[in-house]
Amino acid sequence: MTSRPRLASFAALTIAALAFTGCAASQNPSGADADATSLTWGWRLPTSWDPVTSTAGWDTHALALVYDGLTQLNTDGEPVPGLAESWEYNDDGTAITFHLRDDGTFSDGTPVTADAVKLNLERGRDQENSTLAGQLRIITAVDAVDEYTVTVHLDQADYQVPYLFAGKTGFIVNPTAFDDVASLATQPEGAGPFALTEYVPNAHATLEKNDEYWNADHIFIDELSVVPVADDATAVAGVTSGQWDVSLIPASQAQGAETAGLQIEEIKALTVRALDVNGTVAPFDDQRVLQAISHATDRQALIDTTYFGHGTPNWQPFPDGYVAHNDDLDDLYAHDVKAAKSLLAEAGYPDGVDITLTLGEDDTALAELLQAQWAEAGIRVTLNVQASAAISQNYVQRTFPFVLDSFSGRQSPLQALEVLYGPEGLMNLGRQTPDELTAAIDTARATPTDDPEYAQRLQDAVEVGVTLQPNTFLFSWPRILIHSERVTGIQHWLDVQRWEDVKVEG
Repeated sequence: MTSRPRLASFAALTIAALAFTGCAASQNPSGADADATSLTWGWRLPTSWDPVTSTAGWDTHALALVYDGLTQLNTDGEPVPGLAESWEYNDDGTAITFHLRDDGTFSDGTPVTADAVKLNLERGRDQENSTLAGQLRIITAVDAVDEYTVTVHLDQADYQVPYLFAGKTGFIVNPTAFDDVASLATQPEGAGPFALTEYVPNAHATLEKNDEYWNADHIFIDELSVVPVADDATAVAGVTSGQWDVSLIPASQAQGAETAGLQIEEIKALTVRALDVNGTVAPFDDQRVLQAISHATDRQALIDTTYFGHGTPNWQPFPDGYVAHNDDLDDLYAHDVKAAKSLLAEAGYPDGVDITLTLGEDDTALAELLQAQWAEAGIRVTLNVQASAAISQNYVQRTFPFVLDSFSGRQSPLQALEVLYGPEGLMNLGRQTPDELTAAIDTARATPTDDPEYAQRLQDAVEVGVTLQPNTFLFSWPRILIHSERVTGIQHWLDVQRWEDVKVEG
């Protein structure tokens, strides 16, 4: 049984950051076995290593390295066993019992028990700064029936729980860390496939295989480093030179990767470019203004120009082919400048309207194209460029009412709708939810996922959200990974990118 010490203090990490230069993050950790298999992943570091306080949907990819959920999702997005081997609902869907595997173990050797699950779910629901509270408020009680059996009681019938618990909402943290819960932001303690051994904020994270992981036989990487790619233009060169073994790239680099002879994985994902809108702030409190903005947007031109054809126009949060995608919403607000002008006039802006669009530093090209498109309809846009941290904090602080953003879908489609539209949803900047939408979501939630009516009820809830709420969607785009031939076994996960069965040759 392997036991690992807690990470060094944040102060020590800061000192280490000052010494970090060049490709230091791609080096093996000090003392590592020279024969160990290592992989460097050009990705993003999480906003927090604590699943309860992280604020970005894409954090889940990094957090899944160190944590495991009660369930996981397979490549089709369906729940399969994780820390729980099986589960069943009671007759009316208001309680679900999970049977934990007896070999679920935290990286320090502590077993994952029903008590640990109970403490985690209660913390996620009740901790004051929890970003998961909205999804976990459905829980009225958690019973540790015995050491490896836990029953979760719900305030209504909810058949989405096995999906919900496959992501951050169901990631189980070692309760020994709760004595200093703030430390989890930089020092995660989990039962996932890897354990964090070194972390330099904004620079790199180094992890080693967790031999205690219940599925460790399918992990063939001994050391894994996550390094943020500071400049997208360097990703292809970095993988070609061996600085990174696998890297996320923007669509603009796909042609260069192909020319360089790299392997390209274009993976269908639950990602969509979107406009976050506070519908309580003028002029966005008038749906006609938002419809005008949507009509003034040439979505295909956005894809062709800024995403090099890698994407699909979309008016809703889910991609074509996914169970929650409502075909009736396709082309909902077609590109029509005349219609946009007419709607603005109806809303009291016959001479056009002035708005401010807030964006991150990496979205300038897309924002400038939107600015030019909207100008044709009399929508005059001032661009407000902010650091990416300010965009992330806007989910909580709600400083900016109109933001160019992206949305990463959640493990449960109804969880995604709660994040977008729920009264405490991070992307619901106005924090207002129509009763009609709440009712539609509740109806879908109370429908077993194997019921023939489930898909239609889910899609009905999507339609209500899209037509009544201010969030505006632009286009879906794939996750694009590049790697050399020495990396094999990468699977196309709809949700979290996982590393089971991935191998590195030589």
